[in-house]
Amino acid sequence: MKHKANRSPKRSIRQAYQELAAQIRAKPAVFTVWSILRLIVIAIAVRSAFQGLWESFFVCMLTLLLFMAPAFVERQLNIKLPTALEVTLLVFIFCAEILGEIGCYYLKYPFWDTMLHTVNGFLFAAFGFCLIDLLNENKRIRFEMSPTFLAVVAFCFSMTIGVVWEFFEYAMDTFFLLDMQKDTIVTTFQSVKLDPTQSNTPIPVSDIVRTVIETQSGEPIVIQGYLDIGLHDTIKDLFVNFIGAVIFSVIGWLYIRHRGKNRIAAAFIPVVEHSLDSDEASS
Repeated sequence: MKHKANRSPKRSIRQAYQELAAQIRAKPAVFTVWSILRLIVIAIAVRSAFQGLWESFFVCMLTLLLFMAPAFVERQLNIKLPTALEVTLLVFIFCAEILGEIGCYYLKYPFWDTMLHTVNGFLFAAFGFCLIDLLNENKRIRFEMSPTFLAVVAFCFSMTIGVVWEFFEYAMDTFFLLDMQKDTIVTTFQSVKLDPTQSNTPIPVSDIVRTVIETQSGEPIVIQGYLDIGLHDTIKDLFVNFIGAVIFSVIGWLYIRHRGKNRIAAAFIPVVEHSLDSDEASS
């Protein structure tokens, strides 16, 4: 018994190295992207720590943690993430957290947030499609679903995640005084609040030149136009999420209709690992 107890740690370490080597051989592109992005994030974290930028440092730590999410999902759900999907997830996390937050790409490039929300809609439609498709192929669950139903569920799953994220942004802006729902400068709006008759008639306001905001400090803030606080940004985010979800839902529908013949869908839909099932059958 003592001899076995002494050898078990060595076996576990050896098995861990063997599993890591197998993963590298199976997905060399994923390992390369993961390693490069991880080194960049670590370098930024070290620089942020030396400069005392602790918010950026914690964003880097969160990014490193999120980088482990794909492998965690594979292990816990016993599924295999396609290389294209896993690389897209890693790059998406890097673009959102490091380039977007630390690099201020959200402010430097107006399309950055729009692009990420579109990709977000696409990816979560893929995961929603995957969850239902996995149930559809599970031998213990005896039911079949049509491709149209799967596409609709994937679309609804993606849109639900998008709505929940907007709730999160609103909560962070309200309770932690952030500005995740970015403001928009507009020159025209209409409001029933301006109706003197209180008859629920929208009063249009157009050609707004500037807005003057008076503060308690006595220094007015002048804005060229009118400041919309988050409405346009939220609707735009949901709309591009809608576009991404629709694109993948159509691709997923074609994938189910012609199983195995749609390479684009196959590159983004996780598949079930049957190793556990075979082990249970052999035992």
